[in-house]
Amino acid sequence: MTVTALRGISSMATRQLLTELSQQWQVSSGQSIELVSVGGVDAARRVAAGEPFDFVVLAADAIEQLVAAGAAAATGRQALVRSGVAACIQAGAQRPRFGSAEEVRQAVLDAPSVGYSTGPSGTALLRLFEHWGVMEVLQFRLVQAKPGVPVASMVARGEVSLGFQQLSELLHVPGIDILGPLPDDIQITTTFTGAVCARATQPGAADTFLRFLSSPATADAKQRQGMTPA
Repeated sequence: MTVTALRGISSMATRQLLTELSQQWQVSSGQSIELVSVGGVDAARRVAAGEPFDFVVLAADAIEQLVAAGAAAATGRQALVRSGVAACIQAGAQRPRFGSAEEVRQAVLDAPSVGYSTGPSGTALLRLFEHWGVMEVLQFRLVQAKPGVPVASMVARGEVSLGFQQLSELLHVPGIDILGPLPDDIQITTTFTGAVCARATQPGAADTFLRFLSSPATADAKQRQGMTPA
């Protein structure tokens, strides 16, 4: 008997992780996963519009909004991973010091241009710059990536000199050097949550898959992809 694939949607931050774990799931269950990964804002819009997905994985606050709108199930939500922000420069460029909050602040001020994402981590980064009182200096240097476009790809092409995005989105991009995660006292952490969609055709199977994603068996994969279990 043919097992119908589960259809899911996620933001780009969890794409690599979900791809790896979907392959594990198919081996153990015999069921494949059809995953769509786009910008988080676009993913939430598509689920809210009623596009038929079985599950969705997004930042926790976006999932809560989908639940409130009736587009995702309130029960069975699974906190999956915590993801922190890191920074990168073009491969071979001079590395700024990056070990403390003050060194990060100076690196930002010294950069001719600074790239950031459209997601929640990008919004939080702008709040950090405001807290530092440097927004007036940076206003003409800030470059926001378009939804679904990795900040690291802009850095690799030389479009921006210093880029900030979640570490999981920097790990597999050629042409960059990763400076490291933000120091603990200014780290920006996003929790990604999975939920069954209201339009799911296989809600039971989607719930089982999300439980697998949150299980201890997935911890090593989460670490490899620059995240930690939630």
